[in-house]
Amino acid sequence: MSYKEQIDQSRVPTHVAIIMDGNGRWAKQHNQHRSYGHKAGVETVRNITKIAAEAGVKFLTLYTFSTENWNRPAEEVTALMTLLLESIEEEIFMNNNIAFRVIGDMGRLPEAVRTRLEQCIQRTSANTRMTMVIALSYSSKWEITQAVRQIASEVKEGTLPVESIDEALVSRHLTTNFMPDPDLLIRTGGELRLSNYLLWQCAYSELYFCDTFWPDFNEEEFYKAIYEYQQRERRFGKTSEQVLHE
Repeated sequence: MSYKEQIDQSRVPTHVAIIMDGNGRWAKQHNQHRSYGHKAGVETVRNITKIAAEAGVKFLTLYTFSTENWNRPAEEVTALMTLLLESIEEEIFMNNNIAFRVIGDMGRLPEAVRTRLEQCIQRTSANTRMTMVIALSYSSKWEITQAVRQIASEVKEGTLPVESIDEALVSRHLTTNFMPDPDLLIRTGGELRLSNYLLWQCAYSELYFCDTFWPDFNEEEFYKAIYEYQQRERRFGKTSEQVLHE
């Protein structure tokens, strides 16, 4: 029996976040340049976006390019930006009723990429089946630092009492303030770390790591992650007995 057939449709996670790792190593396995792996990874993005929507996921957030990735060789960064520009296909979003959003420091992106992203965001904004979010030029430390600066500025201006600062207020100042925190975080490629991704938001997310490189991450792999998520008990600091009687 496939993992898809074993899923409880009433308990599909609302928000799935993914660290898409392994493109370069996958390309190396195939005796190809890293760019070959990134192109294969784009095809997986298209497939998993449609699969997630069909599964009933409402928010899918993909770690696409971190602030640290700007430190990669200039040739690879340029190739990634070019690939990103070529990969934004509104047709996929429109045909599947999916809205498109971006989180991250968009000011660092090439103007052509930024313009294309903004067009896609605007044109898909009325779609309601699922929201696909790409974390681009993003890191949690950058995001939290930006939130702290905004809050400090409001306190300095006298528009925000210090006593009003709580977790909810901090969350409202994050770039992810339009969506719930991830229920499930998936990382492909065998690494066991969060890599500066959604650190605040993943405080109580279920974490799922697999050895599969991102280009090979298919429908069965996705549903396996959902299945494993559904086997866990989410207690949020409570006891099992408390959760059972809620």
